Amino acid sequence: METPVTESVVVIGNFDGVHTGHQQVLAEATRDVAHPLVVLTFWPHPVTVLRPDKAPKLLSDLRSRIDLLKQAGAHEVRVIQFNEEVANLSPAEFVERFLAPLHPVRVVVGENFRFGHRASGDVSTLAELGEGRFEVLPLPLTTVDDEVSCSTSIRSLLGEGDVATAAQHLGRPFRFRGVVVVGDQRGRELGYPTANLTVPRDMAVPADGVYAGWVTVLDQPGAEPMPAAISVGTNPTFDGSDRRVESYVLDRTDLELYGSEIAVDFVDRLRGQVRFDGIEALIEQMGADVEATRSALGQTRQ
Repeated sequence: METPVTESVVVIGNFDGVHTGHQQVLAEATRDVAHPLVVLTFWPHPVTVLRPDKAPKLLSDLRSRIDLLKQAGAHEVRVIQFNEEVANLSPAEFVERFLAPLHPVRVVVGENFRFGHRASGDVSTLAELGEGRFEVLPLPLTTVDDEVSCSTSIRSLLGEGDVATAAQHLGRPFRFRGVVVVGDQRGRELGYPTANLTVPRDMAVPADGVYAGWVTVLDQPGAEPMPAAISVGTNPTFDGSDRRVESYVLDRTDLELYGSEIAVDFVDRLRGQVRFDGIEALIEQMGADVEATRSALGQTRQ
């Protein structure tokens, strides 16, 4: 007895950040409740392979991307390891190698979708290759205040420190996650202990400065987000050189988070990074930052 073929709906893309444009594609694909939704995504980012000098800073790591795709309705996420071999596939070869085995009844993509060697294939190419086998549904790009939502524009907004507008395009606050490491431990001495995350070279973070946001301990099931004043930068007052994300959870000096994985969600930018002349000026400003954070997040003093 032959095993029945499992048909599917497929979406394809890089999905860095899984922003509102990506979410629209996934929402349309999930309308077909009769077939499982399979997402095809690429890792590493194709530009990292094709033009390493132009490689973009990523909005999310692979694990976060997969989590976000599943939250948006994907039943299965298939990661295509992007390398020179994949880059050299013709559009027809790409379809036969990666799409055909999924037996798609429909392929949903953004209207600017390109694929195959030197991005030679577009939506029309995909429709021709799928004729008689699957339908192709291209969707228009999503906009926020007349600005197209795309990973490139979100990276630009983060580079300007505009985390509020970036959140509109993402559909949620920008999140940076990592394992808490031992820092210089000056914050504890100053009365503001921080949870420190290192910034990998390939990951995006907001521009250097101080932000209001939330910290969630990811390896504590059911943990609630905690309000936090967040510093991004190299700590110039102490001649630092490594870029870090340092979060002080408001009114908490009892947290022991070393080795814990946390998520830092950025809500609002409070100020840029400043080099202070002395400890007293720094402590005074940290107190002001905490109060500004409290106001931005609608928190009352405990």
